[in-house]
Amino acid sequence: MALGRERRGKRVVVWPSYIDESIPRSMGRRISKSKAVRRPTVEEIRVAAQALNLNPVVEQSRYPRAWWEVQARVVVDKVASKRRVLELIALKIAELRRAHAR
Repeated sequence: MALGRERRGKRVVVWPSYIDESIPRSMGRRISKSKAVRRPTVEEIRVAAQALNLNPVVEQSRYPRAWWEVQARVVVDKVASKRRVLELIALKIAELRRAHAR
């Protein structure tokens, strides 16, 4: 069975600032505020990606907009466009936070 173009080793890097509603777009947020979450942690991103079967891997690297400090990022499978993957992860984090708050 041939894998689709999106599934052949394609990965997406997820920095917390990409889905953080408190970060302006000019500083790196990639999705709309209405779909973003407040101050997501790398662990929340990892758990959400795991729940979505995206095979997350946490890495230490330098975020390009803050190259002077080492930060963690999560690399996940690309199952849709990058923006859609980020939205799915943010949605899952919000869902997990609501479930934990009960």
